[in-house]
Amino acid sequence: MAAGEKRADGTVPSPKERGFARRIVNRLAIRYPEIGTALRYANPFELLVSTVISAQTTDENVNRATPRLFARWPTPDDLAVANPDEVEQVIFSTGFYRQKTRSIIALSQDLVDRYQGVVPDDIDELVTLKGVGRKTASVVLAEAFGQPAIAVDTHVRRITNRTGLTREKDPTKIEQDLKALVPKHEWQRLSMRIIQFGRDICEARRPKCWRCDIRRLCPYEPKTPVPDSS
Repeated sequence: MAAGEKRADGTVPSPKERGFARRIVNRLAIRYPEIGTALRYANPFELLVSTVISAQTTDENVNRATPRLFARWPTPDDLAVANPDEVEQVIFSTGFYRQKTRSIIALSQDLVDRYQGVVPDDIDELVTLKGVGRKTASVVLAEAFGQPAIAVDTHVRRITNRTGLTREKDPTKIEQDLKALVPKHEWQRLSMRIIQFGRDICEARRPKCWRCDIRRLCPYEPKTPVPDSS
């Protein structure tokens, strides 16, 4: 059993189920041997803020906005006392800029008040920061601290359901199911591999099943046929 984990429903995966998961994980690892977040960051604080800003936008949009943001407010102490109107102007292009501004200022204030401006490397502490959910916390743990963590976003939810790795819809339950199926040493890179696979192949509306590395393993039906080139 993977790291002594049980699935969200309390059951223990069978050897056959774990073997199936291992084959999928191995094929994704072959396709993406070296992978990490596309967000640009210099330290855990920058990744934390960038991940919050990345909601409902592309990594490219975030990467265009954050250099100016961190040049002006490089530390939690700086961002905690920033003028919200000025922050909004900097991250306006990322969408939902008012809500994101409130979140990144509030989490900076939390970091200053409770952690002396240091980003904690513990998920239970990270999720207590204002505006930080479990997905964001898991990204920071895996990418900035190199810890075994699985972040569940829409790509991870879609692909793990299509492949039959889980039937759960709730992100926390999906995370628990994956941790029960996949060895702990694979957790750190698993999310980014699945996310990139979702962007490249297993798209939401029209998955490119004819190009899929795991099509013979995947129970998803109907498989999308090769496009007619005529």
